Amino acid sequence: MTDCGCEKAQRDLEEYLRNEVCKTSQTDIAEHLATCATCQDEAHVARTLTEVVARACKESAPEELRDQVLERLRAVQATH
Repeated sequence: MTDCGCEKAQRDLEEYLRNEVCKTSQTDIAEHLATCATCQDEAHVARTLTEVVARACKESAPEELRDQVLERLRAVQATH
């Protein structure tokens, strides 16, 4: 087992959670997370935040609010 340490695990955590690190780094970080409670907590927070943001991005604003925002943007653009 190669422990990459907290610094590397936390630095690369976002990429790790999105499966954007190389296979070697992925294995090293996974092994570190298996034994480090602090980094496990960081990973849990990062996963939860990612899920909440993804869920929020799927929701639509009410049509009336959307129209009000677009109207205001057009008004601001017209004055510049």
